Formats: sequence, C-alpha cells, structure tokens
Amino acid sequence: MFREMRRHAQQLDRNTCVSILQNEPRGVLSVLGDGGYPYGVPMNFVYADDALWFHCAREGHKLDAIGTYDKASFCVIDQGVRHEGEWWLCFNSVIAFGRVTRIDDEQAVRKALARLADKYFPTDYDTQTDIRRNLGRVAILRLDIEHLAGKAVREK
Repeated sequence: MFREMRRHAQQLDRNTCVSILQNEPRGVLSVLGDGGYPYGVPMNFVYADDALWFHCAREGHKLDAIGTYDKASFCVIDQGVRHEGEWWLCFNSVIAFGRVTRIDDEQAVRKALARLADKYFPTDYDTQTDIRRNLGRVAILRLDIEHLAGKAVREK
C-alpha cells in the first residue's frame, strides 16, 4: 500500500526515525480538508506507544476533517546542520502515515496531556493543576502509525 523510497541510500532506519520523533518539537499534520483539499497544520506532539499524540481545541477544521476521513500523515524535520564551507543544509525528515482517533476516555486524555507536559513544560511547572484547569477545553488525538519512513536530505 505504501510506496518504497526511491532513493534507498538516503533512507533512515526505524530507530533513527523514532529518535527524531522523540526529540523534535513540532511537525505538520496533514488531513483531507474541506472540498477535498489537503489541510496541513503545525502541531506539537509526543511519540509514545508507537503512536503520535496531539492536543487541540475541541472543535475546528482539523476535527471536522478527521471525522470525515481518518487517514492522515505527519511530517517532522530535524534542525539540520550546515557544514563549514557549504551553503546547503543537511537534515533528516520523517513522515508517519496512519489513522487518527479522537480520544475521549478521561484517564487516557490525562495521560496524554501529562506526556505532552513532560516534553514541553519546564520541570518546575505544576502540570497537574494545568491539566485540571484545561481538561474540559482540550481534545486529544492519536495517530496510530501504520507506516513510517525517514530520509536524510543532503542539498547541493
């Protein structure tokens, strides 16, 4: 169902892909939006349990799109590096394909919010108070990864 990478020499192994998903702060979630147009939106996320977890508002374009068609992709690019004397940027990208589910179970929502907080909040931040304060205003989405591919990009 999923295409093989055309430039095999640049393909990243799964461990490298997972490392990028664990360490990079954001990516772009792409869904099938209004009128059949692709809709890509930058998202904070956390990788856990072979899935990507997101938080968002409880309504909007993204949720409407997922409610109509649950297949999506999520693309992450690392910071890259520019080697001395070279003008081009070398970077790695990962794209995950899968189906997105809205999580309604309160315990699972709290767990996802805690994971997101662990990734993004300062260590001295009162995560549990923040979760209690915002629990009723947030939706949690989970993208179950069906296919994961990564590529080392060397521009010249």
